Amino acid sequence: MSPKSSGPVHGSGPDGRIEIGDIREKLAELRGEVDETTDTVKPYLTYAAVGGAVLVIALAFLVGRRRGRRTSTWVEIRRV
Repeated sequence: MSPKSSGPVHGSGPDGRIEIGDIREKLAELRGEVDETTDTVKPYLTYAAVGGAVLVIALAFLVGRRRGRRTSTWVEIRRV
């Protein structure tokens, strides 16, 4: 497989060389895109985390309740 290329690279330096400022600018652009994406996804992740926690707690309650019923002893007292 050959590396993915989108054509010749041109920087802002002499003879089209890539300078440190070009790299910083591109990184800032990428970071902005990532920040936008995470800002739109955060509420959904929060809802999913809360829903998952409620589900785990409810499941633990139901399993513990069933086990408590199954192993509990009934004592019947009769007066003579």
